[in-house]
Amino acid sequence: MTSSEAKRELHKYASTERKKSNEWFFKTKPGQYGHGDVFIGVSMPDLRKVAKQYTSLPLAEVAKLLSSKIHEERMLALVILSYQFAKSDSRGQSQIYHFYLSNTEHINNWDLVDVVVNKIVGAYLWEHAEAERDILYAYATSKNMWERRIAIVATSYFIYQNDFKDTLKIAEMLLHDEEELIHKAVGWMLREVGKRDRAVEGSFLKKHYKSMPRTMLRYSIEKFPERERQAFLKGLV
Repeated sequence: MTSSEAKRELHKYASTERKKSNEWFFKTKPGQYGHGDVFIGVSMPDLRKVAKQYTSLPLAEVAKLLSSKIHEERMLALVILSYQFAKSDSRGQSQIYHFYLSNTEHINNWDLVDVVVNKIVGAYLWEHAEAERDILYAYATSKNMWERRIAIVATSYFIYQNDFKDTLKIAEMLLHDEEELIHKAVGWMLREVGKRDRAVEGSFLKKHYKSMPRTMLRYSIEKFPERERQAFLKGLV
């Protein structure tokens, strides 16, 4: 199996109409966060079909996909990695985890972060007790917006295990981030905490909601009863 073969298979599903839609949706115009990203127009279901055909692709070939200028080829690499991680032993998972961390420069849009970071970084840190979670705190202070998003979204794996402490600590670190995509990610993770323990989320919000960016607050209280949601929005809690 080679990356060239995987690319050829992926390109069979390319759509001009979806390409244009993705270029708009992922903000590829000058001055926007996705400026310069290149799309060919492949849907996620089709991309996953291809990924399942190449789960045995060697890491050296995955690296070639991940360094591609084409967005969907980078996404293909990440989805393949997540499939490989799920079926690997401890040694293989460690290799994939460190490979992911050494290639964050290519994980440069929100969907590229969100689709697998919890399945690789979050899962590895949870399943390997000896692994230090300090990497998430280092990323939370990174100048790279996508590494900051990795830091908070990776904790979704912990949330699903009802472990909220890292999510809340990193959310607090990112409260005053300047990027809206970080506001959305933090609000999303706080909302996920609230789905499992409303009291924990409520306690965090009561402490911080008046200084939180509006987008972050709106995302975090999206599932609240309307009366409670309005109380937070109006500063009446």
